[in-house]
Amino acid sequence: MGEDDKAGSGPLAVLRGLLQRPLASYYLLISSSALLLIIGLTMVFSATSVKAYATNGNAFTMITKQAVFAAIGLVAFWACQRLPARTFRALGKPVLGVAIVLLVVLDLLVVYGRMADIDNPRFGPIHADLLWLWLGPIQVQPSELAKFGLVMWGADLLVRKGEALGWWRELATPLFPVVALLFVLVGYNDLGTMLCLLAVVVGLLWAVGVRLRVFATLTVLGLAGIGLLIAAASVGGGSSGEDSSNYRFERITSWVSPPEDCQQGPCYQAVQARYAIDHGGWFGVGLGKSSLKWGYLPAEHNDFIFAVLAEELGVVGSVVVLALFAVLAYTGLRIARRVEDPFRRLAAAAVTTWLVSQAIINIGGVVGLLPITGLPLPFISDGGSALVVTLAAVGMLASFARAEPDAARALHARPPAKWVRLLWAPLPPLPPAAKPAAKPAAAKPATKAAAARTGAESERRR
Repeated sequence: MGEDDKAGSGPLAVLRGLLQRPLASYYLLISSSALLLIIGLTMVFSATSVKAYATNGNAFTMITKQAVFAAIGLVAFWACQRLPARTFRALGKPVLGVAIVLLVVLDLLVVYGRMADIDNPRFGPIHADLLWLWLGPIQVQPSELAKFGLVMWGADLLVRKGEALGWWRELATPLFPVVALLFVLVGYNDLGTMLCLLAVVVGLLWAVGVRLRVFATLTVLGLAGIGLLIAAASVGGGSSGEDSSNYRFERITSWVSPPEDCQQGPCYQAVQARYAIDHGGWFGVGLGKSSLKWGYLPAEHNDFIFAVLAEELGVVGSVVVLALFAVLAYTGLRIARRVEDPFRRLAAAAVTTWLVSQAIINIGGVVGLLPITGLPLPFISDGGSALVVTLAAVGMLASFARAEPDAARALHARPPAKWVRLLWAPLPPLPPAAKPAAKPAAAKPATKAAAARTGAESERRR
């Protein structure tokens, strides 16, 4: 067997062949997201079972709640993968509007609670707790809804502006004012989520092809805004009080300080997370056998669940999770590159940037490569609103993956059964057929003599 035959049958050739299949993006997205969701539910149960049993006498209290939200999120995924692009474009403005209204209500209640020295300020059936808003029995986190709304509204806005985006005034109205308002409403309480929203905006502008000088200007403005929000923690922003220390600034200073110089205060979480990672080693201590989660590691089921995962599953388990996020990033950018509709391309790039940047910020904070921001790890951390919105965004990506030209043609060529289309997803629209290239007209001989010479030459060639 020659070298070419060996190269054509090697592992890379097999992988290349699998990736060239029409529905490869769809199956990669579904498999990576499903595995991350399963790992997340497993780790939430592992991180909360001991404390839940000690508190309520039932080890399944937290995992049952998270499983219910996962079921709701799967319904949202199913619904979103059935929707066409025009529906997402129409939903962008109302979803973002609802998120802004909820954020205004949340911030007003938080400010009122600070002024009146009330822990859980209430207005009738509505009450707030820093990042969460209760609408009667329903608990929501408006900033999570704002991420999805910004993706849909921003992509639709940029597509409608088209080539006019080369002018500053087209970006300044209404994109920048709305984004600035959103940053202030979210960043006052949650700087980490504001950074995630900033990543969404960067993803949208990068996908639409905005000039580099625009990014440079936005970088300067973004850093100035982050500085103002860090300073806002000194006057009661976030979880700080007016007389307490600036915890946001302390997180940055503790990040640049050696761990041995800071064992308590803002460094405590980071130090305990490193103990957990070191305790896990290469292969971990075993699922459910973490010892740092027993009251030593704060937010072990939420912001720092990756430390519990590293302790129980070791470096090997951590690399598996990182690989799944890498597959998700590759798949999202692949979808953005292959779809033809501009809205789908921008929204796919923005959702991918959102999920991947949030994972990088969370994991980077846990392992000490970045300052701690308090962002949950997508799919893995405990949290109902975040999980439902994340699965809805993945459902939108799945809808776009089925709309890739090759995928749409393959589905129409061999359509699944009618009951499958009814219960799972309808057929995507077919891409427009490519116009056949016009055949060049044959040159006509100018005279009869030229025609005779042409015929004689053709006879000689035969």
